[in-house]
This record gives sequence, structure tokens and C-alpha cells, in this order.
Amino acid sequence: MILILMGVSGIGKTTIGKLLAARTGWTFEDADDYHSEANRRKMAAGIPLNDDDRAPWLATVHERLMQYFQQGRSVIFACSALKEKYREQLAVGFPESAFRFVYLHAPVDLIRERIQLRDHAYMNPKLLDSQVETLEKPSAAWPVSVAGTAEQSVDEILAKLREAGQLATGG
Repeated sequence: MILILMGVSGIGKTTIGKLLAARTGWTFEDADDYHSEANRRKMAAGIPLNDDDRAPWLATVHERLMQYFQQGRSVIFACSALKEKYREQLAVGFPESAFRFVYLHAPVDLIRERIQLRDHAYMNPKLLDSQVETLEKPSAAWPVSVAGTAEQSVDEILAKLREAGQLATGG
């Protein structure tokens, strides 16, 4: 199973992904780890990435996802995947039953509040507004509110996985 936790910066993709991995035994990876140094410098300076900046990054993330799939390993990836064309690029070549996006969302004011409380090596809090503007809300993803606790969000994702038959009832 390939599970992509998507949404804007500061929404909790990494926090929820790590908790979910601990509960499922699946591997967790953060797509941010695959950004180029040039992308990291831009983001740290508060400059939004454009499609050209993201293209090689998305290709690398897709390649990594495909490696997990070909090895028969389940993985949880934190990846913004803000636009539909990015999500399509990530999903190409995977059977629908083996690939799922989870759209993490919350009111922007809550995200802004939480983003001020965290320390991220290169994700400038000023980028939130551009990410909100760029976000194309997905229609084919499981929507999960993160307005409550991370544990509540994880419980909801686990329930959805069980309902879809993609997780044993004990996980």
C-alpha cells in the first residue's frame, strides 16, 4: 500500500505520518527529504517553488514510491502534492487499489498558529499563503481534518484503511 499524506506546509503530514507508521508497522518517508539544495534555499528564503522547481522533485518521489511498490512494501509518504497534476504524476503506474491520497486539512488560522510553534530547517512560515493559493483540493482523496489531535487523525485514517480492506482489523 502506498499512502500519501498531502496538504499544505504545517498541516501535520510528518507528525501524523510517523504516528501512523508506528501503528501500522509501515515505513514512513518525508518527500521534503528529496528536494534539491536549490529548492531548499528558495523555500528557506520564503520564495515559493514553481512547477519547474517541483518537476524533478516529483519525479524522484515517484521513483521512490515505485521502488516500494515493486518490493511489495507498504509506505506512508508525507508530500504536499498541492496540484492535481502533481498527484497524477505521483500515481502514474500504480493500480488504484494500491495507492491512496489522504488530504489533511484544517482552518488556515489554526495551521498558521501551529506553524509558528514548529522549527523546520527550510520551510519558511511565509510560504503558507502561497501554498494555500496553490492548493487544488482533491476530489479523489480521503479528506481528514487535523483540527483535533494527531492521534484522532491517525485513528480516522486507520478506520478508512480498514473499511477499504487495506489494513488488517488489528492495525
